[in-house]
Amino acid sequence: MKTRLKQGLIAGGVVVALTATGGTVWALDQFVVPHVVVEDVAAYEAAQSGTATTGDEAADDGAEPVITDTSFTSDDAAVEITTVTEGAGDDTVTYHVADIELSDATVLRSAFAKNQFGENITDLVSTIAEDNGAVFAVNGDYYGFRDSGIVIRNGVVYRDQGAREGLVFYEDGTVAVYDETETTAAELLADGAWNTLSFGPAVVEDGVAVDGIDEVEIDTNFGNHSIQGEQPRTAIGVVDENHLVIVVVDGRDTGYSRGVTMTELARIMVSLGATTAYNLDGGGSSEMWFDGEVVNQPSNGGERATSDILYLAG
Repeated sequence: MKTRLKQGLIAGGVVVALTATGGTVWALDQFVVPHVVVEDVAAYEAAQSGTATTGDEAADDGAEPVITDTSFTSDDAAVEITTVTEGAGDDTVTYHVADIELSDATVLRSAFAKNQFGENITDLVSTIAEDNGAVFAVNGDYYGFRDSGIVIRNGVVYRDQGAREGLVFYEDGTVAVYDETETTAAELLADGAWNTLSFGPAVVEDGVAVDGIDEVEIDTNFGNHSIQGEQPRTAIGVVDENHLVIVVVDGRDTGYSRGVTMTELARIMVSLGATTAYNLDGGGSSEMWFDGEVVNQPSNGGERATSDILYLAG
């Protein structure tokens, strides 16, 4: 039976300042040097599922998808993207909404940078998307920054180190917030898990903004810092079975978009009809990509390399 569990501990990215000490070698190894665990993810997933696939294959053999500037429709998915600007002057907030309806939950897929799984392996969202034949993509949870968390992607287990509040997408279309420390990857997979995300926190539960999310901090690891305040954000929400909404909020750009607090993010997700919503990696990593173009304005002035994406194939 699927169990919905909760916990208050979450994770996030850090900026690492290094000095020429013995700790430098450790920090470089921990946060910079790539550690490849799975050399060929596509082959690994094919072996686990018993189906030979490649990243650039079409999602199905049906009709050709129809793509416009703001929407995508195929036999498997329909996506409509809108941009919303609220406020004025220094209080302006700009965010991008992808309203997504899927034929089934497995249409939403994950992909890793360089087709490899491990730590500190990164690439641009656009590059990962193009390598996997995507038409739509957003940054994921930056799983590769840490060595903890339950990582199940496309129905395959990659990591089983429960540490924080996670989000699980099941093959039957249900989605749940859960406590990673109260279960295992094997148990989740047996219940039909398709994808898990390990960042957080959950910002909406039962259609209501979660109390106290503006006080939540990041994992207490090297370079720990808060994810609070007005920041660029990426969040995924569930409106109904196989009906999702993904939001990317721009930020750190006065007059265009200041970013939002966690509570403000929750309110946006509720306004879009999300009954459950979960915070993903944000800041300079927040990015929405569609049909060969970056939709938003990343706060770094351009794309930031990350370890993984969520995507829809073209």
